[in-house]
Amino acid sequence: MKMLIGVTGANGNLGRLVIAELRKRVSPDQIVALARSPEKVAHSDVDVRAFDYEKKDALAPALDGIDTLIMISSTGAGTRVAQHRNVIQAAQAAGIKRIIYTGVLHTDTSSWALVKDHKITEADLKETGIPVTVMRHSIYSDVYVPRIAEAVMKGAFIGSVADGRTASASRADLAEALAIVATSAQEQSFKVYELAGDDAWTMEELAEETSLQLGAPIPYRNLSTGEHVAELVAQGVPEERAPMIVGLDTAMRQGSMFDDSHALSTLLGRPTASLKDLVAQGIKAAAQ
Repeated sequence: MKMLIGVTGANGNLGRLVIAELRKRVSPDQIVALARSPEKVAHSDVDVRAFDYEKKDALAPALDGIDTLIMISSTGAGTRVAQHRNVIQAAQAAGIKRIIYTGVLHTDTSSWALVKDHKITEADLKETGIPVTVMRHSIYSDVYVPRIAEAVMKGAFIGSVADGRTASASRADLAEALAIVATSAQEQSFKVYELAGDDAWTMEELAEETSLQLGAPIPYRNLSTGEHVAELVAQGVPEERAPMIVGLDTAMRQGSMFDDSHALSTLLGRPTASLKDLVAQGIKAAAQ
């Protein structure tokens, strides 16, 4: 009997990569791409269905026949919990046999404000009785590519991380891990993976590697929280958004994005993308 794997957020940066990884492991007719804008899904050989987290009544029918649901978390600030509940209720109604959810590293202990939504969703998932695997992701290395490029152009990194260590992971590595787990046997009723890169680095080390590869000094300027907010606002970041950005630096300073369990590379069976790889991408982006 054919087992169907559904992927929400199929048009997103992570969703597209997950579908590409699944296609390496199962036939396209076993993949269902669930997207708010189905006409934009790149893979024409998979089943594509409209799936908008906000359209509650249409979600369960879209999940018909799916066995395993890869539930990529919403980016909707302020509406994330409600959107997730819509999907969870639809999964229950549709008879989904397994849910794989993308959460945030160290949800239980992280000081990052964003984890509150994920903590609620994890609790909601546990209450369903459906077997659940939670893939808690560290911060994406990909978000540092434009930051490195900006530092190269401006001559310095700025931030308020101090000597906090970050074990970022690439979306590509995390997508591969999702595909591996989705095509493997369920281990237990509620399983949590803390997924981070093998390379853990400080902002000072990021600056040093950038300087080394560029052949020019690109220092890191560590600011206080207040100075960091003021600097971002001066650069044009909206006043209401600047504290959110700085809040992530605060969480990183406190260790929320550090993990040395190597659970991700263990799943992959190979080392994760390195700090050198990340810096090389950033420098290349600066040159374009």
